[in-house]
Amino acid sequence: AMAMPAGVSPILLPLVLLLCWVAPSGQEPALAQLRLVGPRGPAGEGRLEVLYQGRWGTVCDDGFDFHAATVACRQLGYAAAVTWTHSATYGQGEGPIWLDNLRCGGSEGSLAECVHNGWGTSDCHHGEDAGVVCSGQRLPSTHLQATTSGHLGEVPGLSLEEVRLKPILARAKLSMPVMEGAVEVKHNGRWRQLCDAGWTRNNSRVVCGMLGFPREKHVNTSFYRKLWNMKLKDPNSSLKTLSQKNSFWVHRVRCHGAEPHLAHCPTQMAPPAPRQHACPHGMHAIVSCLPGPAFQKGTGKGRTKTSLGKVLPVRLRAGTHAGEGRVEVLRHGQWGTVCDKQWDLAAASVVCRQLGYGTAKQALVGAQMGQGLGPIHMSEVRCTGHERSLGECRFQDAERSGCRHEADAAVRCRVPHMDFQSQVRLAGGRSPEEGVVEVLVLVQGQLQWGTVCGAQWGLNEAMVVCRQLGLGFASHALQETWYWAGSPDATRVVMSGVRCAGTELALQQCQRHGPVHCPSGGGRFSAGVTCTAHAPDLVMNAQLVQETAYLEDRPLGLLYCAHEERCLSRSADHMHWPYGHRRLLRFSSQIHNLGRADFRPRMGRHAWTWHQCHRHFHSIEVFTHYDLLTLNGSKVAEGHKASFCLEDTNCPEGLQRRFACANFGEQGVSVGCWDTYRHDIDCQWIDITDVPPGSYTFQVVVNPKHEVAESDFSNNVMQCQCKYDGQRIWMHGCHTSDAYGADVVSDLERQERLANNLV
Repeated sequence: AMAMPAGVSPILLPLVLLLCWVAPSGQEPALAQLRLVGPRGPAGEGRLEVLYQGRWGTVCDDGFDFHAATVACRQLGYAAAVTWTHSATYGQGEGPIWLDNLRCGGSEGSLAECVHNGWGTSDCHHGEDAGVVCSGQRLPSTHLQATTSGHLGEVPGLSLEEVRLKPILARAKLSMPVMEGAVEVKHNGRWRQLCDAGWTRNNSRVVCGMLGFPREKHVNTSFYRKLWNMKLKDPNSSLKTLSQKNSFWVHRVRCHGAEPHLAHCPTQMAPPAPRQHACPHGMHAIVSCLPGPAFQKGTGKGRTKTSLGKVLPVRLRAGTHAGEGRVEVLRHGQWGTVCDKQWDLAAASVVCRQLGYGTAKQALVGAQMGQGLGPIHMSEVRCTGHERSLGECRFQDAERSGCRHEADAAVRCRVPHMDFQSQVRLAGGRSPEEGVVEVLVLVQGQLQWGTVCGAQWGLNEAMVVCRQLGLGFASHALQETWYWAGSPDATRVVMSGVRCAGTELALQQCQRHGPVHCPSGGGRFSAGVTCTAHAPDLVMNAQLVQETAYLEDRPLGLLYCAHEERCLSRSADHMHWPYGHRRLLRFSSQIHNLGRADFRPRMGRHAWTWHQCHRHFHSIEVFTHYDLLTLNGSKVAEGHKASFCLEDTNCPEGLQRRFACANFGEQGVSVGCWDTYRHDIDCQWIDITDVPPGSYTFQVVVNPKHEVAESDFSNNVMQCQCKYDGQRIWMHGCHTSDAYGADVVSDLERQERLANNLV
């Protein structure tokens, strides 16, 4: 129990989250205490405040980075930092700003050991106060020194820096990724082997998680023991001499199995007794890991076993690299996000393992991977780390917690090292992010560098190349690269007819021609890419379409302009203008940019076209397709290819509108903002004059030709179930293409077919 000093108000306790005492050093006469202050609850996060010379003050965000956050979290008694915040995310502090331009390496024992301007020397204001988010529970002790037995506690970074598997068997050496071998850890810059005495499956689970694998598997240690003994007897082997030295070994590691890093496990570098051998009767610990479906040998695709119970499907969206993104879960048949309240490495690691990756490197908060659209399914997720799916963890319904999409949780997972990056390169570009695509493939039994045929090269293929190189997303896919000089050793076309789904981890996993067939001959027609770290992501607001759809019989006299712009069906050409009317299905469209970069038109101002109906310039000629389909997928209305002027119609609170169509202004959709085309604007319709009564699917496709790159094209289609009786129309079940699970979509279609006796 915690005793409360007299005079301390209990109301202030949730705000002051933690106090930590640090012993004074010889250089600083009175080292600072730290605390976290803020409105977000007791989850180890808040504005960072420092007590120096008897006064609490803040830390400026200038120069503040993840290394500084790591030092602060350790000093506060936490295992690690999750992230840091700037611009007074947790509110503005009061009093002095004690530290500015903080520069930490990450291994310091306190913030006072980092380089800074000097105590109280700052040009900042409290609008620049830094905050931190720390992971896990507080450690039982904040003393970070090793004990005499070499126990390092649960402090990452102070001891075990890296882990690797050293393959021993021939098949393991040929495997990529390396999945089985002797465990080696890097300690103070030197690689050591772990003694297998007392080695457990929990230790193996943590090692596999660090290497990007979701699970460990049983190893036949007796076979490895025979190999070990043979090497000890081999006079040419140095193993016998090395294994006698204690500096060759890590004596013992004791993991519970849920730790995200081996450094979180209690570790003994040397045995307790002074002259005792570190591994007297043992050998090196052997670990064997099971890869996730995407990293299994073959097509790069695999099936995962899902057991009955609380298994909630999860997926990652808008991540720059494989194994990272905004966390979304499928609940009640609909995909939704997770609130970042109490989001930590344990919960993030459950997500990562469920998806076939290792443990989580980071548990990201504050919608750092973009905001979702739709329901928020979970909040205050609490996991032990042993759960098979996020659904087995304890959590609250987000409706009760008042979460918004500004607090969507995200993860960065550890993925296996596949060496894909060495099999592709970019040449001739002005920067490392662009150039001619050159690949390393087998040609007549020999590995050879060459180019890719530019014919049919598109954004999906370019996306795979950028991901393979670790450069993020593709902003351009180029079929001609005459202005870039490729490498002299890669002039031959070695790959053609490449077709990627866009989700592959390497270009070599995509479909392609067997024998190379490239009539254009490569050279200036070789494929090229331009990559970018961040990309936009457009999503149609399906609910607004459902709420605003209606029919209008509009007189021809009011449709001259729309007719000239081909917004009506062809049968309108044969009517007796201006007599008669057209029946229009009208609706509002609101398109959100949920990505991490602005959506900008591909064409420059010189290529924009003036549209008389809307009285402004359109920067994208075909931005959306509007179609009415039968339940079997064939078109019944001719549809309409809508062009758009792109602007920020509205932005959430705190964001400024930056793009506007008026007065030939700059066009685009800013991150977090949305562009709305109201139902009463010309051409914001489908002409259904010639459509008979029946049940249909109403479909809108945004950015249909993939003219502008996005981080995710799977949510660009919006569909509604639609019933038309000749006079009235009912629109229901509107959803984006990735908003529902496959079972829900097939159930909706099956119900529609049964209701209309369609097979």
